[in-house]
Amino acid sequence: MSSIPTHTTARVVPLCMSAKYFAKPFTGAWRRSFFHSTTKRTSGRGAHGRLHSVAGPHQRPPTWSGGSVVALSATAGLLGFTLAAAGFEAPKPRPIMLFDSKISSPEYASMDEMEAALREIRREIGGVDDIISTDPDDLHAHGYSEWSTTNPDGLPVAVAYPRSTQQVSTIAKICHKYHVPIIPYSGGSSLEGNFSAPYGGISVDFAYMDQIIRFHKDDMDVVVQPSIGWQELNDQLAKLESGLFFPIDPGPSAKIGGMVGTNCSGTNAVKYGTMKDWVINLTVVLADGTVIKTRQRPRKSSAGYNLNGIFVGSEGTLGLVTEATLKLAVVPEDLSVAVVTFPTIRDAAAAAAQVMQTGVPVAAMEIMDEVQMRVVNLGGATAPRVWKEAPTLFFKFSGTRASVKEHIGLVQDITKCHKGGNFEFAKDQREQKLLWSARKESLWSMLSLRKEGQEVWSTDVAVPFSRLADIIEISKKEMDELGLFASILGHIGDGNFHESIIYNRQNKDEREKVEICVKNMVKRAIDMEGTCTGEHSIGWGKKDSLLLEVGPETLAVMRQIKQALDPRWIMNPGKIMDLP
Repeated sequence: MSSIPTHTTARVVPLCMSAKYFAKPFTGAWRRSFFHSTTKRTSGRGAHGRLHSVAGPHQRPPTWSGGSVVALSATAGLLGFTLAAAGFEAPKPRPIMLFDSKISSPEYASMDEMEAALREIRREIGGVDDIISTDPDDLHAHGYSEWSTTNPDGLPVAVAYPRSTQQVSTIAKICHKYHVPIIPYSGGSSLEGNFSAPYGGISVDFAYMDQIIRFHKDDMDVVVQPSIGWQELNDQLAKLESGLFFPIDPGPSAKIGGMVGTNCSGTNAVKYGTMKDWVINLTVVLADGTVIKTRQRPRKSSAGYNLNGIFVGSEGTLGLVTEATLKLAVVPEDLSVAVVTFPTIRDAAAAAAQVMQTGVPVAAMEIMDEVQMRVVNLGGATAPRVWKEAPTLFFKFSGTRASVKEHIGLVQDITKCHKGGNFEFAKDQREQKLLWSARKESLWSMLSLRKEGQEVWSTDVAVPFSRLADIIEISKKEMDELGLFASILGHIGDGNFHESIIYNRQNKDEREKVEICVKNMVKRAIDMEGTCTGEHSIGWGKKDSLLLEVGPETLAVMRQIKQALDPRWIMNPGKIMDLP
């Protein structure tokens, strides 16, 4: 996946900006693990005692003012005139491109500077004894994830536990001063190495920032801190008898900060959309400690750039979200949950696609193949319930009683046309939770089946509806042919599905098979005009896939945005894109 497919190569302009240039890992960066007393480095120190990359001493990026551009244009014009007068044909001037703006390699704090930064944070944020932790178990928990697809070497040197936006700002200012990497952490449930610390630094854990700050019932919105979980938020709204809820529902342990960072979705996305659709405004601490608010509180605004769109999905690479104002939805009058099985995964996927193409407004529609249904049974999370081990669609219907009844009838007719079995409906709220729990417990059920030394690789893609049945069938066939214990599941209502594969990372053959399977699935999705990630985001693990999907020009724009907001590249470095 390091090369660009033939249909995109025409967009690659100069050789120096080829896919290899962008995809190549940053080999000169130093990494630090708590368990090693020495610091790895690739070159000597610069004038300020910091570590430089193999690219050489830190170089300031050129700046392009209006005057310099005019001067360059005038020089080029004069040169062309001179060559023509001498009888030579002047070469056509190449337009100045965004590619041409050089970005220098970042330099990060030495261990002495890191320790000085920690002392200064403790001094500046007085009265909080546990603002900084260097406990080895704490560091490991904030740099390694057992369910992540990738865990790069290195751990944070410390974990900070701020209590307010002002404390986060203080931490950022000091880290900016000393060139210390900052990695945000909320729920820790991401799957692509999103909160790993490959360049050391400080993990900023928002565990103490988990409150509802303001609730505006009449305006149907709520202001929250980043470490409140979506389930906890909805529990508190229910206790207030507000009649409102927050509809985005990813994994049970997900928290608002991480949900903003990855632009997550969940099972309700087919009706309610993704995280970006429910963010009204954000309070963000930038790399140098500056605090900004992206917007005011109305639900719509056309005032200036859409800064919400920049920070939602940025994975903390542009700033740290310390508050979010979220829209709320009205709790529907009626809710029904049902499951239906199919003889093949293609039948199930085709039925799901037709439900969407027909325009039936289901609240949620999920898919699980026969392997995943078996996993749920073996895991025992929904015991004593035993599920039929066949490809299964899970439906959630919500609205008025009349509309729910109508929509159920329409979906039943569609599933019958695709060899679907009888609908099984939940009789009451307890059964609704039980039926839906099979989908919600899928990853945890997979994790519970691991033997010693085994891990789970869980990743996702999304494609247009018309290609859904094709990609699921082909991907599943490939997994079976490679002899992998793997399952298909996902939010099929918006073209998004996941592969979960149990394998032994230490077994080279097994790991290679998994990597082949995942890379093929991603390339297949992109070839179908899909995306390499529907909701898990890029993190550390899918940077090559992002390049393959958007091409070097688009990635160059992202790099320029990163450079503008974080010129020292201290905000969650190495995620979404490699260091310069």
